[in-house]
Amino acid sequence: MHGSEPAEARDPRYRPPWFRFTPFLGRPPLLSRRQWSLLGLVSVVSLFEQYDVYLFSLNLAHIQRELGIDEGQLGLLGGLVRAGALGAVLVTLAADRFGRRRLLLVTVLAYTVLTGATAFAPNATWFVACQMLARVFSAAETMLAVVVIAEEFDAEHRGWGIGALGAITACGAGLAAVLFGFVDLLPGGWRSLYLVGLVPLLTLAWWRRSMPETDRFLALERERGAELRATPALTPFVALLRAYPRRLAALATAVWLIGLAAAPAMFFAPKYLQDAHGWSPGWIATLNFVGGFFAVIGNPLAGWLSDRFGRRPVTAAFTALGALATIGFYASGGLVVAPLWVLMIFGTLGSEVTLSAYGAELFPTSQRSTASGVRSFANTLGIVAGLAAVSVLFGFFGSNWTAILALSGAALLAALLVRLGFPETSGRTLEEIAPEPERSP
Repeated sequence: MHGSEPAEARDPRYRPPWFRFTPFLGRPPLLSRRQWSLLGLVSVVSLFEQYDVYLFSLNLAHIQRELGIDEGQLGLLGGLVRAGALGAVLVTLAADRFGRRRLLLVTVLAYTVLTGATAFAPNATWFVACQMLARVFSAAETMLAVVVIAEEFDAEHRGWGIGALGAITACGAGLAAVLFGFVDLLPGGWRSLYLVGLVPLLTLAWWRRSMPETDRFLALERERGAELRATPALTPFVALLRAYPRRLAALATAVWLIGLAAAPAMFFAPKYLQDAHGWSPGWIATLNFVGGFFAVIGNPLAGWLSDRFGRRPVTAAFTALGALATIGFYASGGLVVAPLWVLMIFGTLGSEVTLSAYGAELFPTSQRSTASGVRSFANTLGIVAGLAAVSVLFGFFGSNWTAILALSGAALLAALLVRLGFPETSGRTLEEIAPEPERSP
């Protein structure tokens, strides 16, 4: 790894103060203080990104009632909001030219302000506009955080690092779930919960001082100098298509299929429990907090398992598990829905970790952020298509839940594609997996 302490110089007893609050991370590998610091810095802002994303799903029934949204339009509305993430690729293109740190700062400021602005939405149009724009920057922040961990962690610990980032980030959903339990008691109801999303603004100055640029990007900047920023904006994307077309196509197809199947299942889950099973907001909050604790273990576990046994088999296994649990969740009733929800989240989050690792590992430093942006773009297209398909299929089935079941099989196809078509990256350096392409004279 570039610029970090050698393994023998690291203190195996050192743990940052925040580590005591993350027992779900298990026993960590040997990391340097810089690696611990970077993990904490990108995790804290990613946590609030996830808080904002999950608020929409949790408050869907409340937002629907107050803003007067028809039942058959909910999938389309969710698709429009998630479509904002398509714009994130423009931010990641810039990060390959101007650096990870600078663009991370922009994304945190932008998505935080837009989350707060959502609280003042007088109608569905305002709400969708704020949330679409927020998704541009929140999706870019998530991708850049993964790039930072991939570039700074050692080859044998990259999976665990990305999994730990995912687990801490998922705590944002837990925070949203806990506060959602009080939604009917808070002044302003769901609007108060969106105002909580402004909290990162209070830490922005500290974060700006503490967050360094990655050593790999600094090395690229030293090598290419002013040429790096002077190149046309689309240069990393064009180079990516020329150098690794098959890798990019396989990755994009897999994440598109998963987005098509998993996004509607996750988005409608709280409303499904309320409408189909009569759960109260308090019970849903309890499930998200208690069950979610076990579900997020899938993040570091998937990362650790993929470091040990390989990205390819672990990604396929977690993807298949999430798909089968989704089918069971929407096809069953009674007490079994709670453990099936946990398994659905467990499998889905675990596959997100390993596919995020693939998105960063399969491509060189000069194209890494762009590749992560393309991965997110393809996944978002799948998400938008899946949510829109729910609205279309509602007209045929008369039920959102049956529509979601019809889409669930796409994730099983993704698991098969990963198992048969992806290369293995575990335990290899980034330079070995994807060396920088030769520059033309």
